Amino acid sequence: MTTIDLSADTFEETVNKEGIVLVDCWAAWCGPCRQFSPIFEAASEKHADITFGKLDTESEPELAADLEITSIPTVFGFRDGVLLFAQPGALPAEALEEVISQIRGIDMAEVHAEIARQEAENSTQG
Repeated sequence: MTTIDLSADTFEETVNKEGIVLVDCWAAWCGPCRQFSPIFEAASEKHADITFGKLDTESEPELAADLEITSIPTVFGFRDGVLLFAQPGALPAEALEEVISQIRGIDMAEVHAEIARQEAENSTQG
């Protein structure tokens, strides 16, 4: 699968869908972003079951601000609409593969149960 371009209009829908979604936040002027791009693209070809999205922070400055991106590239990893990974800096191919492996290995039933517990606690405290 190739990468898809994300925008403010498509970001929420994309990251909230079922399955794994990786997002590369980048800008054309960024050297490390240009170095990371082929690594991200290669991973997208290798993992057809994962959605790989690219967010141009120059084209979408408001979305980048909402995501609190302070350094690029920044990689986000979502699964079933839950943010599980966020890290600035260009990842080597091996590190990206490790992130993918870790996200695949997470027990999402446990994650959703913990989110529900936290939301319940917050509602009783509020």
